[in-house]
Amino acid sequence: MSERGPATAPSHDPSPESPSAPVTAEPLKAARRTGLLVTFVLGGLTALPPLSMDMYLPALPQVTNALNSPAATIQLTLTACLAGMALGQLVIGPMSDKWGRRRPLLAGMVVYVLATAICALAPTAKLLISFRLLQGLAGAAAIVIARAVVRDLYDGDEMARFFSTLMLISGAAPIIAPLIGGQVLRFADWRGVFVVLTGVGTVLTLMVWRRLGETLPPERRHTGGVGSALRTMRGLLGDRVFAGYTLTGGFAFAVLFSYISASPFVVQEIYGASPQAFALLFGLNSVGLILVGQVNGKLLVGRVSLDKVLAVGLATITAAAVALLLMSTGVFGEVGLTPIAAALFVLMSAMGVVLPNTNAQALMRTPHAAGSASALLGTSSFLVGAIASPLVGIAGEDTAVPMALVQLVCALLSLTAFLGLCRPWQTGPAARSGPAGV
Repeated sequence: MSERGPATAPSHDPSPESPSAPVTAEPLKAARRTGLLVTFVLGGLTALPPLSMDMYLPALPQVTNALNSPAATIQLTLTACLAGMALGQLVIGPMSDKWGRRRPLLAGMVVYVLATAICALAPTAKLLISFRLLQGLAGAAAIVIARAVVRDLYDGDEMARFFSTLMLISGAAPIIAPLIGGQVLRFADWRGVFVVLTGVGTVLTLMVWRRLGETLPPERRHTGGVGSALRTMRGLLGDRVFAGYTLTGGFAFAVLFSYISASPFVVQEIYGASPQAFALLFGLNSVGLILVGQVNGKLLVGRVSLDKVLAVGLATITAAAVALLLMSTGVFGEVGLTPIAAALFVLMSAMGVVLPNTNAQALMRTPHAAGSASALLGTSSFLVGAIASPLVGIAGEDTAVPMALVQLVCALLSLTAFLGLCRPWQTGPAARSGPAGV
C-alpha cells in the first residue's frame, strides 16, 4: 500500500494488557473459511442502525400528528436512538476486548428486541424518546462488535475490501427500510414499524446465537478493568492520525445523518412527495452509495491509495453540500425536487468511499484494541450525528436551509480533520507508527 500501513505492536513482551502476537489463531482461520456466512451475519448487524432509523423515517410526520408533538420533538426520537448507539459503543467495545465478542453481542441484541417492542406501545413522545434511547444503547453492540470482528479477521487492503463488501448488505438497508416502512403505513400506523423492527431484531439475534462463533481468542483478550480500558482509549486518542480518521469519519457521518433526519420533512412537507415517493428517492440514493462502495472495494482498493480515494470523496461531498445550500437559499431561483434530489444523490454516493475507507484506515492502526478503537469510531460518529440531528429542524419544517447549512459545515470540518490531522502526504515512519501503549 502507498498509504500509511497498519500500526505495528510496540517492541515489548506480549501480555494480556498489550498483546503483540500476530493474528494467526486457528479460530480466526476457521471463522474466515465460513466466508459468505460471516459476511451475511456481519452485514445484518451493521444494517441494524440504518434499519432502526430509516424504516421509521416515512412515519415521522404521522408520529408528529399522532402524539401531538412538534417536529423538533419527534426528531429527538432519532437523536435519542443515535445518542444511545454512541454511548453504548463506548461501553460495549471495551467489554468485547475483555470478554470476547459473542457474549456482549448476544446480551445487547436481546435488550434491543425488548426495547423495540416497548417502543411499539409508547403512548407519549417522552416515553418513545426514552425507549428509543434504550434501543440505541443495546443496538450499539451490533455495530461496534461487527467492526471489531472484521478487524479480528482481516487486515490491510483485505479489510478495506471487506468493509466495502459489507456495504452491499448494510447499504441495502436504507433502500429496503423506507420502502418497508412506507408499505407498513398502508396497513398499519407508525407502531407497526416497530413491530417489524422487533421481528428483524429477533431474527438477527437467532442468527448470531446459531451461526457467529467467537473471533477473539482468550490469549488476545485484555484482562484489565475500567482503568485499563480508559488508558487504552487515551492512547488511541493520543495518536494524531487515528484521531484524524475518527473525526473525518464522524463529521462525514454527521452529513449523512443530517440528510436522514431532515429529508422526510424536506421531501414530503416542502416538496409535497408521498411517503412512498420519499421511500423511492431515499432508496435511489442508497443505490448510489452501494454502487460507489462496490467500485471502491472491487476496483480501487489495492490500485489507488485509500487516502487519495478518500480525498476525492470528501471533496465531492463538500461540493454537493455547497450546491444544496445555494439551491435552498434561492440563489438559482425557485428550484423543484429534481435538482435537490440530484445533489443529495451525489452526496450520498460519495459516502460509499468515505465511510469504509476511514474505518479501514483507523482500524489498521489498532490491531490489538479493535473493540476500543471501534467504540471510539462509532461513538464519535453517532454523537456528532446526534448533535446535528436537531439542528436541521431548528428553523421549522418549511425550509431546507438548515439541512444544507449543517451538511456544509460538517463536510468542511471532515475535510479539515483529514488534511490537518491525517496529513495524507506524510508517508515516513512517524506517520506509519501506531499509538503507543495499545
